[in-house]
Amino acid sequence: MESENKIFALMEKYLMGPMSKISSLRIVRAVMAAGMASIPFVIVGSMFLVFNVLPQTFTFLEDFYNNTFFRVSDLYMLANKATMGILALYFGLVIGYEYTKIIAEEEHLKLNPLNGALLSLLAFFMTIPQLVFENGKMLLVEKVEANNAIIHGWEMVGDGISRLGATGIFAAIIMSTLAVQLYRLCVRRQWVIKMPEAVPEGVSRSFTALIPAFLVVFIVLLINGILIAFGTDIFKIVAIPFGFVVNLTNSWLGVLVIYFVIHALWIVGIHGATIVFGFLTPIVMANIQSNIDGANIPFAGEFNNAFVIIGGSGATLGLVLFIAFFAKSKQLKVLGKAAIAPGIFNINEPIIFGLPIVYNPFLAVPFFLAPMVTASIAYWAIKLNIVEAIIAQMPWPTPIGAGAFISTGGDIMAVVFAVICSIVAFLIWFPFIKLYDKKLMQQEKGEEALI
Repeated sequence: MESENKIFALMEKYLMGPMSKISSLRIVRAVMAAGMASIPFVIVGSMFLVFNVLPQTFTFLEDFYNNTFFRVSDLYMLANKATMGILALYFGLVIGYEYTKIIAEEEHLKLNPLNGALLSLLAFFMTIPQLVFENGKMLLVEKVEANNAIIHGWEMVGDGISRLGATGIFAAIIMSTLAVQLYRLCVRRQWVIKMPEAVPEGVSRSFTALIPAFLVVFIVLLINGILIAFGTDIFKIVAIPFGFVVNLTNSWLGVLVIYFVIHALWIVGIHGATIVFGFLTPIVMANIQSNIDGANIPFAGEFNNAFVIIGGSGATLGLVLFIAFFAKSKQLKVLGKAAIAPGIFNINEPIIFGLPIVYNPFLAVPFFLAPMVTASIAYWAIKLNIVEAIIAQMPWPTPIGAGAFISTGGDIMAVVFAVICSIVAFLIWFPFIKLYDKKLMQQEKGEEALI
């Protein structure tokens, strides 16, 4: 028991502490807010994409689609282009707003979140056009080829302007951070134009943003100019660490590390999925776009709830059904029946805190092991092309099978593997919950004997 307490103490010190500090950072909270805010739009856009690719899975629909829906596909696919196609725009706007709001509240500064959002977009848009330094001049790139068109510096792809899509998310985060910090600096130093109180708020706000806007433009132009002179730009620089993170999420070992951290946080009472996926939302969104463009990255979209943690963190759907209908302990039976409805929709806080799993060394082993095994099964099923890659974002509470089916564009094998993952997870849980049930039943009999 003493050794188990030492393990929990080490986890609290070296995992819970650092992760809690990171998740409390202002910019991290703003990025997490942006990720959450963008999900409804991505889901809407994804539904149109799934609808458009159904004939690829159900080939008998091809003639019907050709004579009906594909005649107007350029119209309805605007819903996808206006969501996934400009995802960086959503991130930049929300981060600018939320980051400004957080700073204003915590530092008691007169910062307007709307100004922060607009300044962030200003900074981001100034980095989008591609320039080169040739013969002593800085020129907008002009290139028109079969599969690559850059017109006046703006690179065009099927979804619209390439750098407004998922690939621009990290540049949007950096430029939003820079813009809001410059805005904060101006207000703290009182480098703003103050208007009389009688002036309408809208007019006063616009003049308050005037000097910060000049400063943002000057600094971004300076940064752009220096980078272009060295033959690069902010997007190319961001691509280096961004590529590393994408490669991490595209590796089996990287995926296992992610799920280990999530469940290690849960074991010590922290909502691991919220914290970790708050960081990873930009990555999984970008990975969806990469899959749409032909990549085969397993860790994309709702890979998590579609395949790995069916029933909630720890992959507990089978566990819940077992204790509800087959447990001998009265405590587990009541808990299981109460947890069935939430569990179907991937919500299992009643189990995590009621069983409990938190700070319970006996149940920690299956809690760690089950999702790491299901993640491995799903990862290799997608990697080996047994299951189609995820191309759409689904709401995370989508029940077993449905989320996997729609996320993969209607792949029946995705449903099969979602069920397989759930069964395997239960088989991992079974010997542990069987012993735990026996232990609780003996305790309950002992208590009854005392009455």
